[in-house]
Amino acid sequence: MRKVFLLAALFAASGLQSQTVNLNTHFKNWKPRNIGPSGMSGRIVAIDGVVSNPNTVYIGAASGGVWKTVNGGLEWNPVFDEQPLLNIGSIAIQQSNPSVVWVGTGEGNPRNSLNIGEGIYKTLDGGTTWKKMGLEKTRNIHRVVIDPTNPNVVYAAAIGNPYGEHPDRGVFKTTDGGETWTKVLYVNDTTGCADLVMDPSNPNKLIASMWQHRRQPWTFKSGGAGSGMYITVDGGKTWKKLSKDDGIAEGPLGRIGIAFSRSMPTRVYAKIEATKNGFYKSDDGGFKWTLVNSDPAQITDRPFYYQEIYVDPKNENRIYDIHSTVTFSEDGGRSFQTLIPYSGIHPDHHAWWINPNDPNYILDGNDGGLGISRDRGANWTFDEKLPVGQFYHINVDNQIPYNVMGGMQDNGSWRGPAYTWTNGGIRNYYWDNVGGGDGFDVMPDPDDNNWVYSMSQGGSVGKQNVTTGERWYIKPPTIDINVKLRFNWNSAIAQDPFDTKTVYYGSQFLHKSTNKGAGLDNHLSRPYHEQS
Repeated sequence: MRKVFLLAALFAASGLQSQTVNLNTHFKNWKPRNIGPSGMSGRIVAIDGVVSNPNTVYIGAASGGVWKTVNGGLEWNPVFDEQPLLNIGSIAIQQSNPSVVWVGTGEGNPRNSLNIGEGIYKTLDGGTTWKKMGLEKTRNIHRVVIDPTNPNVVYAAAIGNPYGEHPDRGVFKTTDGGETWTKVLYVNDTTGCADLVMDPSNPNKLIASMWQHRRQPWTFKSGGAGSGMYITVDGGKTWKKLSKDDGIAEGPLGRIGIAFSRSMPTRVYAKIEATKNGFYKSDDGGFKWTLVNSDPAQITDRPFYYQEIYVDPKNENRIYDIHSTVTFSEDGGRSFQTLIPYSGIHPDHHAWWINPNDPNYILDGNDGGLGISRDRGANWTFDEKLPVGQFYHINVDNQIPYNVMGGMQDNGSWRGPAYTWTNGGIRNYYWDNVGGGDGFDVMPDPDDNNWVYSMSQGGSVGKQNVTTGERWYIKPPTIDINVKLRFNWNSAIAQDPFDTKTVYYGSQFLHKSTNKGAGLDNHLSRPYHEQS
């Protein structure tokens, strides 16, 4: 978000290339400025803290780089902005020397707006400088695991690129601090590693969740013969694939989340996507498993986007399951109850860190920013000021000062001034919310800039008058009851520049209104109601 408006200016100016204008010369001294909005943040996908000094924490954003705090979250500073991309998938701190931090790029939760990575990075000075350490072709690295007894030994778990078939996925290992890598676990060109955990008592013992999946623009397939749990006791030289004979669900399997108990390393948990999803437990370190819970109301919630579990470091029976909400169990997974409801700090949770020495201190990464708890989740401080919101689209109108507008991933659609005539800069209350849900295109009405069209997921589209508050819901209605309209996650809208009363909108058909949405396909629209 910090750089998006500068990029928009560069794209707008690209038309001058036909006049042989050197863009680097004309724009080399331009610096981006943050104009907001600062009332919401964006998707946090990775967290790691320094165990010996838990006020020092690194977090990774889906497309906003790496941020660091040294005072427990009071202030955050970007430490990855000079790298060629800001799409983060995983973070791991070398606890024996916290100045050494590894960052895997590319998201590990392959939603339809996935951010692709390009390799793994390492810093030796706490984030001041970084060096790329290879694995560029893996594209998406969801886990980095460091051997605590030998920090030159590092494992990287790559889900790969969900949009294509390629062999650079699975588990990779380095024994020389990242100078060279060996692929130690590979299944096929559509199966990547969705989770990788190390036995707290034995760094040569790891359990990997291999996940066969394939995303296409119109669909997503989770699961297949390549999915499964694999265990190694010799640092990845050999692996055993666990099966129904070992107590886990019969295949085909989907995504699996795994967690060791630090207080009792023989206790391992797994949340398994299968024909019948289940929560499993092992009491022999991961070799034999028992089904603990198969209640669909407690175990199922979009595994491709979540499917991560964590164990309280002091209590092997207390488990956290992070998904659209956060639930927890105090009886080893037999039952779960809500810790953070959907209406809590912000839904859709992807990252979780518990201080190993103080289980009361928990950090939560979600689609709206970062949650911090000092009392084991009873109360939360929601830090939503980090400028890592993800704009799908941006637009401007012709007012003076002109307004910038756009839709944000899971944070609605917004409109605010590019600058103001008064002192004090752009205040947060200058920004108007013009739509909910996942915001996409926001389009001003050139005849009256107070009216703004905005879209959200599933084809929802409305228009709002930001001065009067009047709102209308103008999604095209179904004309033929035998034909279901199919809208893209991020649909398309356009207004005719020569006839501004004409608006076009796309499903599998092209819809047209000749009265600014008051009647699409000759059907009257309904008054707009905010979509959750």
